[in-house]
Amino acid sequence: MARPLANENSKEEQQLVEKLVSVRRVTKVVKGGKTLRFSALVVVGDGRGRVGYASGKAREVPDAVKKASEKARRQMVRIPLREGRTLHHDVQARVGASRVFLRTAPAGTGVIAGGPMRAVFEALGLHDVVSKSVGTPNYHNVVRATVEALKSVSSPRQVATKLGKKLSDIVARRDENHGKVAHAEINN
Repeated sequence: MARPLANENSKEEQQLVEKLVSVRRVTKVVKGGKTLRFSALVVVGDGRGRVGYASGKAREVPDAVKKASEKARRQMVRIPLREGRTLHHDVQARVGASRVFLRTAPAGTGVIAGGPMRAVFEALGLHDVVSKSVGTPNYHNVVRATVEALKSVSSPRQVATKLGKKLSDIVARRDENHGKVAHAEINN
């Protein structure tokens, strides 16, 4: 099995976008007193459809961020994007008491999202999306819910493969449905 050369690996590392979502000071109470550590939540992406997130703990902030980013790199997943800028369809997800709603948007809309969700979208490479976070503002749950929602996005090619149909049938049907909606709105 061929292993990637050091130059190729470092080139890939340089292209990754790393977003620090939160740093918290955490303590552990032990017999001799309290042990102070730091917890960091990091989102890593390549800006072209891959994203991962993780948290890391260490005695110093830089060490916690380094641990989290290395773990996030190992857990990256690929998300299908429409035209490389938005989602294929609207999705929602729930993790704990956090719910997120993600909607497709036309070109030029931009990223309309709160802090933790915005970090995920920028690392992923989404340029046009409208989102809403409902429930707890806990950073960990919001990031997890956002990634879970993104994992549930499926491209027309994936749907065609799953249904055993041609891609042109799926895309044509989607265009017909949009045409009917537009036609119905004109008549009303």
